[in-house]
Amino acid sequence: MTHETSRRWQMFAIAAAIAYVFWLLAPVLMPFACAAMLAYLGDPLADRLQRLGMGRTLAVSIVFIVFLLLAVGALLLLIPLISRQVDNLVQNLPRYVDWARNTVLPWLQAKLHLDPRAFDTDRMMAQIKDHLGSIGDAASTVLGQLSRSSIGVVMWLTNLVLIPVVTFYLLRDWDRLVAWIDGIVPRSIEPTLAHLAREADAVLGAFVRGQLLVMLALGAFYGAALTILGLSVGPLIGMVAGLLSFVPYLGFIVGFGSALIASLVQYGDWNHVLIVVGIFTAGQLLEGYVLVPRLVGGKIGLHPVAVIFAVLAGGYLFGFLGVLLALPAASVILVVLRYLAERYRQSGLYMEQGRGDPLLAEAGVVDATGGAAADTIVSDAGRKEEVPAP
Repeated sequence: MTHETSRRWQMFAIAAAIAYVFWLLAPVLMPFACAAMLAYLGDPLADRLQRLGMGRTLAVSIVFIVFLLLAVGALLLLIPLISRQVDNLVQNLPRYVDWARNTVLPWLQAKLHLDPRAFDTDRMMAQIKDHLGSIGDAASTVLGQLSRSSIGVVMWLTNLVLIPVVTFYLLRDWDRLVAWIDGIVPRSIEPTLAHLAREADAVLGAFVRGQLLVMLALGAFYGAALTILGLSVGPLIGMVAGLLSFVPYLGFIVGFGSALIASLVQYGDWNHVLIVVGIFTAGQLLEGYVLVPRLVGGKIGLHPVAVIFAVLAGGYLFGFLGVLLALPAASVILVVLRYLAERYRQSGLYMEQGRGDPLLAEAGVVDATGGAAADTIVSDAGRKEEVPAP
């Protein structure tokens, strides 16, 4: 084994060990991952304040206070709004059930020519109520155990307190942490990793900062438009549609379907349905032609199928932490794959010219350099036939 091969295996083993440790510690990494994301968002602001002449600690303190005030203000604004919307949804739930029973199911029976016994609404509603009751009992049991479990409460409060504390220290020492990581990287691969880090920083900056603004803008647009339309659950639908917009078309599908059903139940006419269609069409145009080009740009380049796969794979492997970090991780992986593809195109494996198909060359159709020959071909029956040269 050569020295170069041995070194590569050593680096592969180190990377695999680090990945395995992260996988083992995934259940306790949630506050640290959230804190790292907040520190990454706040570092450019702190650097800008430093360039104005402030010390690092003062600049970080100002950014931290701004983040804290924004978080507290958002909680004070959103919690009462969400509470009212959920109460409103629960109060209107019987109307949705009656609409499904008296409008949707008879229409399906008439159009699909199905056996009416297949749509025994009383039996279906009884089963739904039984399942809802069992879910409620299970939720009550889980919450009761959690409330009685001092360890669970302590862990939840610890995570809640750790996020701002870790965010402050990471933000204060961000530049030193980056320099330390750069200092321990093997010198042979440091230029390559530095190049990939710059590319990944550009991609992550475009995604984390830009996509967050897109989500907020779409949520505000949908919520305001549906509220002006008069839908009682309009703000809740708008917030959900904006929150899910980081997965391509998922926010649109969920929001549009929910708003469509809400408008049919609340108004029962086609005018409001057409207005809902216009609102979500305008939202898609706003997202595709204004928000994403200006706030996110074309640096990420993730295909919608890749986005959906990344979210599902992250959730399966690491739970909610995986869902939270799926798209940033996929963006970084995309940078690495682009680099590897470029290295592959410059390698001898890709650049070396082929010698043609040996079977056809043996038959005299293709010569050793891949060119055409004016000899013979072998027919299906196994006999040789003369063919003209092209």
